[in-house]
Amino acid sequence: MLFNRAKSVEANIEKFLENILKASLIFEQAIKDYFDGNMENFDMRKEEISKLESESDSIRRDIKHTLYKELLIPESRGDVLGLLESLDDVIDTSQNVLVRFSIEKPKVWNQLKDDFIELSAVAAKSVEEIVSASRAFFRETTKVPEHLVKVHFHEHEADKIEVRIMKKAFDGDFIEKFSEKVHMRYFAERISLLADESETVADKLDIYTIKRSI
Repeated sequence: MLFNRAKSVEANIEKFLENILKASLIFEQAIKDYFDGNMENFDMRKEEISKLESESDSIRRDIKHTLYKELLIPESRGDVLGLLESLDDVIDTSQNVLVRFSIEKPKVWNQLKDDFIELSAVAAKSVEEIVSASRAFFRETTKVPEHLVKVHFHEHEADKIEVRIMKKAFDGDFIEKFSEKVHMRYFAERISLLADESETVADKLDIYTIKRSI
């Protein structure tokens, strides 16, 4: 364990990771609600993620304050804070994507509905794996690589679904306006960004793990 002398930090990190994971699951359901036309549920889930994002910011600041105030793990402090800040970008992305959906209200095309729902599910899986990898970083570093492999796998799957949506939107004749085709491409890219952010964290975590093993 990295925090043998500070159980409060350990508890806060676990709470922080729980929030990231919970936000990704809510995000997946929110996208499904949007494409199913359940806007009341969508709005409720958007607010849930907003609260989780705010709470996570507060937890992250508490962890940072404690690490410096109590002079904990000076050799790994920068990596730990870097990891938490990168994970915070993941929950920020979840929130931002839902806000853009609520403002721009992209049209729902039945021909693309299942693809968007699948894309959000795969993106959420990438977050699930980066949370598991982060837990392993604090508890058992030998298990980090197996989760990182899964993050990269889901990110690649998200890329493939994103391309599939773009091809359907631009090659098909069910969307007449070019602006609406572009809108579909834009939102596919936004959802896929969640998997991209997870992969960015994975790349950093890979380096942090190597440093801890030396």
